[in-house]
Amino acid sequence: MLKLAVFDFDSTLMDGETIDFFADELGIGEQVAQITEEAMSGRLDFFESLQQRVGLLKGLDFSVVEKIAHNLPYMPGAVETIAELKKRGMTVVCFSGGFRTATSYAKDILGYDADFSNALHVKDGKLTGLVGGDMMFNFSKGDMLVRLQNILGVSEEETLVCGDGANDLSMFAHAGTRVAFCGREILKKEANIIVDEKDLTKILEHI
Repeated sequence: MLKLAVFDFDSTLMDGETIDFFADELGIGEQVAQITEEAMSGRLDFFESLQQRVGLLKGLDFSVVEKIAHNLPYMPGAVETIAELKKRGMTVVCFSGGFRTATSYAKDILGYDADFSNALHVKDGKLTGLVGGDMMFNFSKGDMLVRLQNILGVSEEETLVCGDGANDLSMFAHAGTRVAFCGREILKKEANIIVDEKDLTKILEHI
């Protein structure tokens, strides 16, 4: 029986990449999206790609960041799927290589229990181009998942994970139910459930 569900945020619970929306404000959306794609497809180290992309956002007003982060388009079926999993007695958590300004805000809207992500460094009301947090590396999600399983007393067999990109691979290694949601090929190879339609409720048909 499943007890813990962990979802990625960008392109999983939310329809798009938060950092790409920020970059659009500076007119560098295409440049940043290209780096994001390289990282999500596993061709670029996640930590390096994150530093590179956040560095390009230097000088962006944090008020703009917050406005964008609080108006993101959530994935169809996200609210309903999380509500159903919680109804079944599961703890639902969000792991994101993105940012707390988006994931913490979305927590009560989407209904998950906790979020682990990164924080953008802000000075004098503007982004400095620096970032820190829980989800900086390729191994971060797997590392945090094992810690959560130990705290909650949940086994790999009782764990569902859902994501779309290469930085989700580390958590796939520690879960019995592995969902690739509109995922890159590198992740689909490790999944035992594949959903290619932008509707999170489709996951419920498999569990």
